[in-house]
Amino acid sequence: MLPEDFLWGVSQSGFQFEMGDKLRRNIDPNTDWWKWVRDPFNIKRELVSGDLPEEGINNYELYVKDHLLAKDLGLNAYRIGIEWSRIFPWPTWFVDVEVERDSYGLVKDVKINKNTLEELDEIANRQEVAYYRRVIEHLREMGFKVIVNLNHFTLPLWLHDPILAREKALTNGRIGWVGQESVVEFAKYAAYIANALGDLVDMWSTFNEPMVVVELGYLAPYSGFPPGVMNPEAAKLAILNMINAHALAYKMIKKFDRVKADKDSRSEAEVGIIYNNIGVAYPHDPNDPKDLKAAENDNYFHSGLFFDAIHEGKLNIEFDGETFVKAKHLKGNDWIGVNYYTREVVRYSEPKFPSIPLITFRGVHDHGYACRPGSSSADGRPVSDIGWEIYPEGIYDSIKEANRYGVPVYVTENGIADSTDALRPYYIASHVAKIEEAHEAGYDVRGYLYWALTDNYEWALGFRMRFGLYKVDLITKERTPREESVKVYRSIVENNGVSRELREKFGLG
Repeated sequence: MLPEDFLWGVSQSGFQFEMGDKLRRNIDPNTDWWKWVRDPFNIKRELVSGDLPEEGINNYELYVKDHLLAKDLGLNAYRIGIEWSRIFPWPTWFVDVEVERDSYGLVKDVKINKNTLEELDEIANRQEVAYYRRVIEHLREMGFKVIVNLNHFTLPLWLHDPILAREKALTNGRIGWVGQESVVEFAKYAAYIANALGDLVDMWSTFNEPMVVVELGYLAPYSGFPPGVMNPEAAKLAILNMINAHALAYKMIKKFDRVKADKDSRSEAEVGIIYNNIGVAYPHDPNDPKDLKAAENDNYFHSGLFFDAIHEGKLNIEFDGETFVKAKHLKGNDWIGVNYYTREVVRYSEPKFPSIPLITFRGVHDHGYACRPGSSSADGRPVSDIGWEIYPEGIYDSIKEANRYGVPVYVTENGIADSTDALRPYYIASHVAKIEEAHEAGYDVRGYLYWALTDNYEWALGFRMRFGLYKVDLITKERTPREESVKVYRSIVENNGVSRELREKFGLG
């Protein structure tokens, strides 16, 4: 059993869920992903599906219906995402701020005050600010603990034009996280949102899965993620800038959210980060020292480097796991959100990029993310529609690794693409059972949020991957329960853990 105050919920983002009204009144054409997924070259090369987000599930208008579905499941937590491009569809760089840098060129501070916020408010889309207030107010009225995430992959088009960035080999002016101007603008955005919504929100995250943007955008040009270039130097800059942006956003949210919205909150603003695959790269051959080192390097490159900076104020400036500089101004993080879907299995490979010595690993076919959809993995594990192996042990290991940093841990995403609902009930039960094991072993884990309540737009893969507890008809927008999964999750929530009956049913011991 899990603690009485354990959070049970669901997670969603903006871009993947909001659009889809028939009259196209609530589209968001001002984001890099909007341009990316409709690019003819991308569609022709099948880098993206050709599905368009404006055909989506229309959570923008139907949020009340979705909140009621979540409440019917007995949930008490709900994570949403704010779309930066909705709040600021136009550039904010005309709002002057004083910027202080350290000796390494990182942004140490951005001077933002009441006058800055007033200037930002003049150019903000206040209708969208009011919309997000209504959404959060409704969640609070229904008794949900609200978690607000500021950035989930997307960037305003005025900061990142992914097609031009690819065509110009990142020599244009709108290069997203590769450019340091994004760091300063993110600080302004975070300050503005904290001031605008802080009376309703106590639990914030700066980023969702920041390394996905880096690894797929700058080191995997055929992944379907913008800007689709192979550029290790750009990857390094993006990592440094996102670490820097988190640190500044942490400071701004703390400064401008001074109202405690929930009685049970530890402070007015608990600011964390949501991260995927923390410590779950495993060696293909655990008896091979090279494979062991490959897994160690993968884990450090993917999560350790980021976490050392924001928890300890030390930055691995050479990307080698050995050379550190002190950067105390980067330190600041109150909680960790663990997103876990499957493991990674890696073997050693010779260093591919001289400037990133940590990259001495490559994935192994038929394990983790690298499986054939709907098959079995090399270890005989079931594989989802997206080709991800079911490996519940990894969620335990991820929680364990996240606990090293001494802050509360929440599972903020866990789910499976399973259109027939054949695997999802076992998937949910088996992963929650491992969370219970982690709690019983003394690891701090305070919540479980399933991804997702409804089907949604799965980035470059479009609508083909069905993660929802409720399937959505993209024509009528009707939500229909996937009966067995809904039944299983409801039972888990009611029992505050996996019941004996479910354990016996799924062979969980």
